[in-house]
Amino acid sequence: MAAHRKPRQRTAGGNAVRAAATIALAGAATATGFDGIGHADPNLTPSQVKAKVDKLYREAEGATEKYNGAKEKAGAAETRLRTLRDEAARKEDKLNSARDALGSMAAAQYREGGLDPSLRLALSDDPDRYLDGAAFAERANNRQAAAVRQVRTQLREIEQLRGAARLELDSLTSRRKELRRQKETITAKLGAARQLLSRLSSTERARVTDDSGSGRASRFTPGARDSLQAPASATAGAPDSRAAAAVAYAYQKLGSPYVWGATGPDAFDCSGLVLAAYRSAGLSLPRTTYAQIDTGRRVSRSELLPGDLVFFYSGISHVGLYVGNGQMIHAPNPSAPVRLAPIDEMPFAGATRVA
Repeated sequence: MAAHRKPRQRTAGGNAVRAAATIALAGAATATGFDGIGHADPNLTPSQVKAKVDKLYREAEGATEKYNGAKEKAGAAETRLRTLRDEAARKEDKLNSARDALGSMAAAQYREGGLDPSLRLALSDDPDRYLDGAAFAERANNRQAAAVRQVRTQLREIEQLRGAARLELDSLTSRRKELRRQKETITAKLGAARQLLSRLSSTERARVTDDSGSGRASRFTPGARDSLQAPASATAGAPDSRAAAAVAYAYQKLGSPYVWGATGPDAFDCSGLVLAAYRSAGLSLPRTTYAQIDTGRRVSRSELLPGDLVFFYSGISHVGLYVGNGQMIHAPNPSAPVRLAPIDEMPFAGATRVA
């Protein structure tokens, strides 16, 4: 007979202690928030808000580049999987044709007095039994042996293709999980930044999100962007026609909104902007900042020419297109459109000449 434990009596005092502890923990979690800033001190100054928002944007941009990389790899896995499945389907069609031919041989042989053992084995619905029957070829005539060897080879090839397709499917599933993780990170970081900015007045918010020298880009309308022209010094100073074309494209996109994961033509993230600029010039670049920096030839800061890619932060999480005179065009973050800005406004990490 099972023993029944008497429920322990809970005192009002114990409940109060537990409730107080719960409230304290909840308060600590609220104060910490997302990465320590989701519910930060409401008395932050605008400059403190700016510092925290900038940090959130940098973290979101790093996650965006990882998202872009995972998306690119997922697309490649999808293509490989589709190719493998198509090839397997074609080989299965050939296999069916070969087995139909064996069936015709079998029918003819049956009419002539019996079915050869090798054909019975080849036409079996059990491939394992078929593949284990290596001795059958010795008992078949040359034509039958060749046809059966062909079926055997095709069965093996199909199984290899199916195995490769299973591996690609596993890879694709993993990439899709990575996409979801990075998307959640980006969404949380940007949400925390919006929450911080919402505490400021419209004037303070404009001052925080509009760094010096960059406000003019935000006033461009989509129609006005079409008439923007790159200064002659920028295109003339480019190392070749493709770099000049990329610079001209970037000038036409001033004022376009920042959207993470976007590559144009109307919205961009940082690596998406330089990718689109060179795509317009007929040159294909990798999708992510950490792949773009390894494209072309590294150049020093003192060697920069219009059209060079300039990278920032130790994690190579941001990129802009150099346009001369110490300035670049880049897509900063969701609070700022594509704009002209000095390369000194962020920690310089390197530069590449891709044209």
